[in-house]
Amino acid sequence: MEAMYRVHEFINAITDLDSLLEHITVESQIVAGAEASSIILYDGDRDDLYFHVALGESGDQERLKQEVRLKLGQGIAGATAESRTSINVKNAQEDARFFRSADDTSNFQTRSLLAVPMLDHDRLVGVLEVLNKIDGDHFTTLDMHVMEMFSGLAATAITNARLVEEKIKTERLAAIGQAVTGLSHYTKNIVSGLNNSAELIEMGLNQNNFEVLHRTWPVFKRSTKRITHFVQDMLSFSKPRKPYREQFHLPELLEEVVENYHDLFHRKKIDVTVDTASLSNSVYGEPVSLHRCILNLVSNAADAVSDSDGKIAIRAQDLDGRGVEITIDDNGPGIPPEIQARIFDPFFSTKGAKGTGLGLAITQKIIHEHDGELTLSQGPMGGASFCILLPSFQPKEEKALDE
Repeated sequence: MEAMYRVHEFINAITDLDSLLEHITVESQIVAGAEASSIILYDGDRDDLYFHVALGESGDQERLKQEVRLKLGQGIAGATAESRTSINVKNAQEDARFFRSADDTSNFQTRSLLAVPMLDHDRLVGVLEVLNKIDGDHFTTLDMHVMEMFSGLAATAITNARLVEEKIKTERLAAIGQAVTGLSHYTKNIVSGLNNSAELIEMGLNQNNFEVLHRTWPVFKRSTKRITHFVQDMLSFSKPRKPYREQFHLPELLEEVVENYHDLFHRKKIDVTVDTASLSNSVYGEPVSLHRCILNLVSNAADAVSDSDGKIAIRAQDLDGRGVEITIDDNGPGIPPEIQARIFDPFFSTKGAKGTGLGLAITQKIIHEHDGELTLSQGPMGGASFCILLPSFQPKEEKALDE
């Protein structure tokens, strides 16, 4: 009974299936007073059995798991699986059903053997075996009843774990499919814009029509910038990295960001202000990647505000030696509370085919790589307010490297 309680605690506490099955196998071996024990799982695709857990003080258990597979009806385990009933063998060497290759492979000598089926709602999951009764000639009826209870617990644990794994796999495939679809549409839109611009530019060159060239060239430049940013986002998202930090002048970086979107701000009549008056110290970080972060946040703000009275306020200030705070506020509609928890998720986008869903995920990733924080709140102008907090000091491990 104590063993049963322990197994129930294992099922509630242990999330790793292999570890759980190993604990159940150990308890089975102890309670039955056996020299060795194993869990043999049923492979529905191949319609056979394989050793998933094999424990014992002697013998090559790893080789047994790697090399031995049983057909239904083959060996005592196979017969147990096929009949779905327990089999208690007093002398395995004299039993015609005994599969000697398992002993030969593992260098283990089986004397007595008890095999019970693992069933979940009449579905075969596998077989639980204990071998060589230590304090007796053979396993008892009580041993068989206890092993049948253990096998039921093991079958339920395996089935539940497989359902969870299948659900996770399905969710991952769905997420990948959604991400690929979004990225494909986004890329297609950019390439389509490039192709159309290229055709117009070619026509303007052939006809010496400079009016068409002047009108088309800004569109072409915007498309090339979009594809460049897209590739940079993919590279930034693909792997973790340590930023190459250096001292840099933050006001200049913010002015560069605003200059990047000068045409967009002019076209949408967006009023942009940059306030760095209370910023006295230079910032320690990687200017290229931080430029990308602020560019993403400003771009999102520009997309959010209206074409008639849009406003974006960028401010940077020192925080009494704790670091530097950069805020980007807009007067757009803001971000609904129900999606705020997801905006930093990779490939989550509210822009449809116009966005990749990578911008904010990458921005957060870069800020975290700088040991900083990125938060979202409602801004003073009623729209979204993104706040970046960067430490203004040099980390100890990097000081040591410089010294």
